[in-house]
Amino acid sequence: MFEGFEKHRIAVGDADIFALTAGAGPPLLLLHGFPQNHAMWHKVAPSLSRHFSLVIADLRGYGESTGPRPDPDHRGYSKRAMAADMVGLMAALGYERFALAGHDRGGRVGYRLALDHPERITRLAALDIVPTFDVWRTMGADQAMRLYHWQFLAQPAPMPERLIGQDPNLYLMHLLDKWTGLKGSLDAEAVAEYARAFRRATVVEAACEDYRAGATIDRELDRADREAGRRIECPTLIVWGTSSMSLRASAPLDVWRTWATDVREVALECGHFVPEEHPEACAAALLEFFTDHEPTSGAPIQHRG
Repeated sequence: MFEGFEKHRIAVGDADIFALTAGAGPPLLLLHGFPQNHAMWHKVAPSLSRHFSLVIADLRGYGESTGPRPDPDHRGYSKRAMAADMVGLMAALGYERFALAGHDRGGRVGYRLALDHPERITRLAALDIVPTFDVWRTMGADQAMRLYHWQFLAQPAPMPERLIGQDPNLYLMHLLDKWTGLKGSLDAEAVAEYARAFRRATVVEAACEDYRAGATIDRELDRADREAGRRIECPTLIVWGTSSMSLRASAPLDVWRTWATDVREVALECGHFVPEEHPEACAAALLEFFTDHEPTSGAPIQHRG
């Protein structure tokens, strides 16, 4: 799926990060979400690599990356720890400043990196999310039913790990089917890669720790930033699917304007897996944003079919 890309494995603190690189130009880091890995970018990577020095990484514990053993406070899988991984990875590859596009969990790592390391990031694109603090703050009954995995995966170990471990492929396919708006749009080779990784107990454990951190330390770090009035200062793009299960009850631009000083929004007619369901429009939106040097504040929403 990534012909011509170079593979890397780089030790960063207590994690070992797998990444692919290709292309030339300004550095752009792509980060995946749950329950996927770097393979989710395979449809947009070829076009983006013609314009950027592209780095596509697996988050700690996911895909081919490894992370630490779980800790009682779940700090090892907090978005702060994952953001620090990416700062270290990019520095090891020779990039002190870079742009970042993150989908789902990768988007949460992205905005945490923008808050914790503002000097490192030039532009941020967050795909199909609103910040963790707002998800928990606004979660009513309907939202809780759609996002039940937030509560399920965050339960104390080893309950969710053992339940998923009985049939990891069943749970993976349940999630992919539930969140895909355009049925049949996920590539079979990519799905096979997600399934191969998800069969490893360490990957399931890391995913659960990721969500435990989301229910605890990540939420508290977001709360502290909100109360302190800290904001994302770099230009920010929000790309989301109009039939996304996770955002159906949200107005993403309104939410993100409380977090970022300079934000625009693009809505695509698809579900949660935007780069796979609508790859041409997603790649075009990212390319336009990451090569645009004009101010973005107040930019209206763009709907693209």
